[in-house]
Amino acid sequence: VHLVESGGGSVLAGESLTLSCEASGYTFDASCMSWFRQAPGEEREGLAIIRSDGRTRYTDSVKERFTISRDNANRTLFLRMNSLKVEDTAMYYCAVVVPDDGLYCYTWSLAEHDYHYWGRGTQVTVSS
Repeated sequence: VHLVESGGGSVLAGESLTLSCEASGYTFDASCMSWFRQAPGEEREGLAIIRSDGRTRYTDSVKERFTISRDNANRTLFLRMNSLKVEDTAMYYCAVVVPDDGLYCYTWSLAEHDYHYWGRGTQVTVSS
């Protein structure tokens, strides 16, 4: 399994970014995929999950501003981030729950320990 994030960068508060996560090595459309972030000195925080059926869930801190989506044909996960704030500055990671063969993932979990594989992250820096 291989997950590679891209799209991070430095922006001003109020601007937007779209992160991507290209995936390989497992049955993409059967999986649940999520975005996490970790700021210096803080614990990793689960932000958003998209299940195999396309349903989504967000943590309160990003609801209404961030949108998670997936392109199953191109095996890519996205995170559209609008109205960015200084406190959104962090390393952003994608992660995946890979179900057993022949099954589909329907978890709602944003707990780190439930995820099987992680990307190396992409840095987002928001300045005022």
